[in-house]
Amino acid sequence: MDQSQLTGLTNFIWNIADDVLRDVYVRGKYRDVILPMTVLRRLDAVLEPTKKAVLDMKKALDRECIVHQDDALRSASGQAFYNTSPFLLRDLKSRASQQALRNDFEAYLDGFSPNVQDILTNFEFRNQIPRLSKADVLGPLIEKLLDSDLNISPYPVNGKPALDNHSMGTMFEDLVRRFNEANNEEAGEHWT
Repeated sequence: MDQSQLTGLTNFIWNIADDVLRDVYVRGKYRDVILPMTVLRRLDAVLEPTKKAVLDMKKALDRECIVHQDDALRSASGQAFYNTSPFLLRDLKSRASQQALRNDFEAYLDGFSPNVQDILTNFEFRNQIPRLSKADVLGPLIEKLLDSDLNISPYPVNGKPALDNHSMGTMFEDLVRRFNEANNEEAGEHWT
């Protein structure tokens, strides 16, 4: 992916923060939501093609009362991580009520493998959910991240090029840098 396309994706995500989170968070706290949601969107896109296989494997393992399921579920997903919830992010954007969305979103988060749970814990992202739900911005946030103009998937979608892992990392680092600069942090402080 060329630099202009990467900058366009970064700008798109940067603008989501201002469009959705203004009046809910102070600008310096946007990163507490946007960074983990960007990671979740990427993970969701990576796992989408194998979602049915993972759910089928989970059902089979549960039926056989197999306790240690991690390796089999990773194998079914074809990745080092998986999600056993019945949801993809796109399934959540049309929830009828704020409470249903919050419950289903939390179930979605709970379905991730232990290694992704560690990431969510390090982001302290679950602390943001009550605020996002109360302000009724969780749905619009998910919807913006699913916009057809934004493809952070490793697969081409709707004529938009795939985003390889290196480009995803570069984009994410740029978002971190921008958020830190917006908070007047020292140059390079975002690397620590």
